[in-house]
Amino acid sequence: MPKRVAVVGGGVSGLTAAYRLRQLLGPDAEIVLLEQHKLLGGKLRTIDLAGTRFDVGAEAFLARRPEVPDLAAELGIGDQIVHPSGASSRIRAGGSSGRIPARTVMGVPASAAEVDGVLSERGAQAVRAEADLPPLDLDGADVAVGELLRERLGAEVVDRLVEPLLGGVYAGSADSLGLRATIPALAAELDAGASSVTEAVRRALPEPAPDPAARPPVFGAFRGGYRQLLDRLLLAADADLRVGAPVRALQRTGEGWRLSFGAAPEPEQLDVDGVLLAVPAPAAARLLSGPAEGAAELLGGVELASMAVVALALPADVGLPEVSGTLIARGERHDDSTPFTAKAFTLSGTKWPHLRGENGEQLVRGSVGRFGEAADLRLDDDDLLERVCADLAELTGVHADPVDAAVVRWGGGLPQYGAGHLDLVAEAEREVAAVPGLGLAGAALHGVGVPACVATATAAAESVARDLLPG
Repeated sequence: MPKRVAVVGGGVSGLTAAYRLRQLLGPDAEIVLLEQHKLLGGKLRTIDLAGTRFDVGAEAFLARRPEVPDLAAELGIGDQIVHPSGASSRIRAGGSSGRIPARTVMGVPASAAEVDGVLSERGAQAVRAEADLPPLDLDGADVAVGELLRERLGAEVVDRLVEPLLGGVYAGSADSLGLRATIPALAAELDAGASSVTEAVRRALPEPAPDPAARPPVFGAFRGGYRQLLDRLLLAADADLRVGAPVRALQRTGEGWRLSFGAAPEPEQLDVDGVLLAVPAPAAARLLSGPAEGAAELLGGVELASMAVVALALPADVGLPEVSGTLIARGERHDDSTPFTAKAFTLSGTKWPHLRGENGEQLVRGSVGRFGEAADLRLDDDDLLERVCADLAELTGVHADPVDAAVVRWGGGLPQYGAGHLDLVAEAEREVAAVPGLGLAGAALHGVGVPACVATATAAAESVARDLLPG
């Protein structure tokens, strides 16, 4: 008898899960995809900016992981993947802008030589002295990134290098993010016997390529934006789509499940054989409070950060610097002491050679929002746009009114991976796996990037399908 499965959440995790379930359960299965918002895509969104498709959610994916290239090839859009130009990026820290050191792992340097021009002499000396500190042994424990690095390398490494990079990925603070979930390569080398942080970084870095031009690209994107991937996933999943349909309750009914969704006064009921949740941690915690109470309690402890993306199309003839972008350290100020509002800029037309407006406009992304700092996000769109344009002018010297612009807000967009996050997730996944026909996927688990989301969706779909299929 054909199976019916509900996938809750229409982001890239939910769409990938629906597609994988279609592959695993066959053409006769009924797959119902429920999304509380009117738009699919979750934290992936492609808008039209100056006549060009432009991503205002996640910008790129880690190309060294296979999940997204393999998925794109399956869907027939592998030829639409593009890679950055190779232009260098900069960091604004300590009141000035300079290059981001090359030989670092998430900003953690391999040696003091890497931080010349970014740290003060006192900060560089703290890095040089780290090798003489007592040998470091985590003994399998997790620790906050900031706590470890301030003790071993000094505050400047954290404030001027590591935190701007972590903030760009997680919108979080180095003092609240856990090492094992956010810089796993560093943790792995410390576990493998490196006696200092700088030694662990040297071990983790790849050997320099004889021909730098032959190195595989680190990042990728889609020529027409992530909309290309989302549209293909939706088509291939062939799901019964319910948008604007928040799922309000989930309960076990014998060997199946019942979902209540839609308007609160009179929600609709949906009976299914299996359920796959691909929603943010708070929503997953609420829905799991009955069928997997332990997992619900664990996921309820995952905090979220909000952010906004300000997309700008500048006149074609403005003279932006030939860099891919600039990260901005916490607490940086303009020359007139005005604080920066943005935490990062991507000069998209330089970073991605294919990205220009239909009349040659130069496209720029400004990112706003750090965990625990919500004041800037309370600004209205016009004020936020004005401040971000002023930040860009301070960094680049370019004073030009945008010919097109958009402000897109991501409330609770990024889960915060605190110390012990991997253990929390492992226990939550064990709880969910013990309940037949129930799966869990999404950015709250094993990474906020698109490849990690695709991986969790595939694993969850396979688990649900195993429970439902005979044998």
